[in-house]
Amino acid sequence: MKCCKSIILTVLLVVFAVSPAVVRGQDEGIAALKETSKAFASVAKKTMPAVVSITVEKDVSISGRGGQSHYEEFFEQFFGYRSRPRQPQEYTQTGLGSGFIVSSDGYILTNNHVVGDADRIKVALGDGRTLDAEIVGVDPDSDIAVIKIEGKDFPVIELGDSDALDIGEWVIAVGNPFGLAETVTVGVVSAKGRSGFGITDGGYEDFIQTDAAINPGNSGGPLLNLDGEAIGVNTFIFSKSGGYMGIGFAVPINMAKRAKDQLISSGKITHGYLGIRMGNVKEGVAEFFGLDNGGGVIVKEVMEDSPAEKAGLKKDDIVLKIDGKEVKDTQGLRNTIAFLEPGTRVTLVIFRDSKEKKVKVKIGSLEDSKIATKMSRTAEELGLKVKEITSETARQFGYDQGEGVIITDVESGSPAGRAGIQAGLAILSVNRKAVSTIAEFNEALIKTKETRKALLEVRNRRYSWYEVLVLE
Repeated sequence: MKCCKSIILTVLLVVFAVSPAVVRGQDEGIAALKETSKAFASVAKKTMPAVVSITVEKDVSISGRGGQSHYEEFFEQFFGYRSRPRQPQEYTQTGLGSGFIVSSDGYILTNNHVVGDADRIKVALGDGRTLDAEIVGVDPDSDIAVIKIEGKDFPVIELGDSDALDIGEWVIAVGNPFGLAETVTVGVVSAKGRSGFGITDGGYEDFIQTDAAINPGNSGGPLLNLDGEAIGVNTFIFSKSGGYMGIGFAVPINMAKRAKDQLISSGKITHGYLGIRMGNVKEGVAEFFGLDNGGGVIVKEVMEDSPAEKAGLKKDDIVLKIDGKEVKDTQGLRNTIAFLEPGTRVTLVIFRDSKEKKVKVKIGSLEDSKIATKMSRTAEELGLKVKEITSETARQFGYDQGEGVIITDVESGSPAGRAGIQAGLAILSVNRKAVSTIAEFNEALIKTKETRKALLEVRNRRYSWYEVLVLE
């Protein structure tokens, strides 16, 4: 019994001896959490005056004889009776989004999908004022837009460096989800460099993924670091319900800055152009070429009279760096080149004949070249819309990145539609010319203008075949 009492007393003494340290540890943990909480509150207080709520209106008119009754259709089909055209029905569509002021004279950064089609834009400021806004310029290829309100001495949000972001770093999303102004949510950077979603017209995608809650109405608002700097423009969410599921995406601010600067200076975007067809370098391929590791992009073809050809780039060169920055994959290099001003001189580090070599290139203009990122008139006549095969779509559909383009839409009743071609198939070649970009697809269709026929090499997950489409 004395032994038991001795053990109990010893345990109690140990507990009482440790308890003050445990309490101190708990207090320090709570203090740290309070400091983190204060940091979030400080960022919110600093930035919210520059976050705006955007309301857009678009006039829509439905005209013609749409909405016929069954009786009208019956009489027209069997007796040639034609009812009088109905008066056009007009109504106004409204939408909500967010944005943030980036200059004291009223320039606002937001998404193209928020304001791009608007007939009227109103901006609600944090101080209670509501002002009319005008579109300065939009870039559907990156989903960035700049609008402007008249005035001066507006509060602004400083722009940070999205390249310096680390995965796991705290971020704060501010916006107006569901019209609820000045909503703040907190999360971390879940991933960087996400692409292949096909939500931008030109496919320039390099999204920051975050678990900070983003909901409808957040689009165009800032994603902030703990210094209160914008490091992204909240753009879209992955959701099966239409609401928050822990996966949101933002355009990196460095990409948005390049678009913003061009839109403010000229009202439009001029994309840089190198002029190569390229593919990712897998580890096995790297070993074959004498590289220790995978990474970089391999030049599959050099376009005639392109900046790449003028600089001396050759087929099978492997591009490792651009201006000292490592090239990880085709999407990264494409994004970097696209947002360089034409005329910019860059230095590429390439791997050729088992050794590294530096090549200086003067970037050209995509719009001035034969290359285009929009569907050509011939493609539209065939009823086809395509996009480049990114790493994400390659995994999703079982294709190889850099080999072919993927069909995103087929117009009903078109030559492609009548031939049974469907979205999700890949086109490997057009008129016996290999294609891997929209530009190459358009260029290969030039011959079809004359012949009125197009020979497509089409494939699915298992096999490929040829289809001949005829323009009437």
